[in-house]
Amino acid sequence: MRNLSKSKLIAFRQCPKRLWLEVHRPELREDSAATQASFNVGNTVGDVAHQIYDPAGKGVLLNAQRDGFGEVFKRSAELLSASQPIFEAGFAIEGALAFADVMLPIKRGGKRVWRMVEVKSSTSVKDYHRDDAAIQSFIARNAGVPLASIALAHIDSDWIYPGNDDYSGLLKECDLTEDAFGREDVVSEWIETAHKTVEKKAEPKIGTGEQCSSPFACGFFAYCQSQEPQAEYPVHWLPSIRANALKALVAANPSLDMRDTPDELLNELQQRVKSHTLSAEIYFDAESSAEALKAYKLPAYFLDFETIQFAVPIWKGTSPYQQIPFQFSIHRLGRTGKLDAKAFLDLSGNDPSKYFAEGLIAVCGSTGPIYVYNASFEGARIYELALRFRKLAPDLLAIKDRLVDLHPITKANYYHPSQQGSWSIKAVLPAIAPDLSYEALEGVQNGGMAMEAYLEAIHPDTTAVRKDEIEQQLLAYCGLDTFAMVRLWQFLAGRNDFQF
Repeated sequence: MRNLSKSKLIAFRQCPKRLWLEVHRPELREDSAATQASFNVGNTVGDVAHQIYDPAGKGVLLNAQRDGFGEVFKRSAELLSASQPIFEAGFAIEGALAFADVMLPIKRGGKRVWRMVEVKSSTSVKDYHRDDAAIQSFIARNAGVPLASIALAHIDSDWIYPGNDDYSGLLKECDLTEDAFGREDVVSEWIETAHKTVEKKAEPKIGTGEQCSSPFACGFFAYCQSQEPQAEYPVHWLPSIRANALKALVAANPSLDMRDTPDELLNELQQRVKSHTLSAEIYFDAESSAEALKAYKLPAYFLDFETIQFAVPIWKGTSPYQQIPFQFSIHRLGRTGKLDAKAFLDLSGNDPSKYFAEGLIAVCGSTGPIYVYNASFEGARIYELALRFRKLAPDLLAIKDRLVDLHPITKANYYHPSQQGSWSIKAVLPAIAPDLSYEALEGVQNGGMAMEAYLEAIHPDTTAVRKDEIEQQLLAYCGLDTFAMVRLWQFLAGRNDFQF
């Protein structure tokens, strides 16, 4: 009998077919960039946990990939007789194995026992974390570990980094001992059933559904979807599927076609998407969109931010997962139709926040609408900057008050079948301005790539030549975002008197 790792058992809990494929067809797995990024974040948080739980540096870090499972299991058993923290200790029983993030020795009744801490990069305890803890504690206890308790340590999003590599308050613990220890029979059943799944010669017949993305995005989704009939007009193109009846229908029929979706279950916007997608006809209420923009006079500004976030903050005064703006692009359209572009980009590696705020104030003037595409995002970042830099707050909040969101105006008045139910700027732009293309950009073509490029640019090992390349790519990408808004405004406002 093979030993299934905790991660394999968690995969089984999500979907038995996922477990089977991980064991028998691992080559079919395609993890997204977002999934890989989450792995990297987890590793970073894990590294900091060593510092937090072993400030004296007396602990032992084990490495199964380097030394092999057998050696780590043996070394872990030996270290349980010592009195020092253990990181990545390994334990195995018949049918299952697990590695503990943190093992801490404590005294109970004059005897040495152990406290296990599982470290997560999330900001709260999730249901699957409880499954995780139950599996970990089951394997450890049945392997003979005198385990007194188990806790989950997650990111405290309210914590503010004081600087000087002091991360002592980054993690918040939640004790899960009672719940985890009380589910031994359940975990035993999971292990038994998981093995029966793995032993099957053919993959389980399970269709795609909500389990494909919850609690994790499954790397086998593309494969599983390819095995199913594909709708020509997928029901998932319908926006905001929230009504219970429609959600239930979609959950029961993942491959449902919009043509087979009852109209009585759809709201007005969903009806519009269905009707115009199936008819291949554009919806555009030109009069209404122009009226919505009529009150805003020139000069006007078109603004877009790029931000970075760190689970483990690197700049003093910032919090975990706080969105830190490092770049903006702004186009200014004058009354005569003259269009000027300016930008801010800080690739120094230092906290860009204050210089960003000062630069924003300098280029936004004091009057005129500031168009954005999703005002809640830019507005929230400006408000956060105002909280951090009180002297700049009046000017920043005045900018925030001038924001005008083009997204709801577009959504209410325009839909092209090519949008496939999305009103992201990248979905709308090819329809209203086909001469512009994000795909034509070199290097950076979306927000995720912008964050990756920024991290590469500020890394100390990045050469000056490469850093210059990244700078030009980021400027081009963010600049296209704001020029796209200029063209969108022109289209919605019916201002064909301007040529850009």
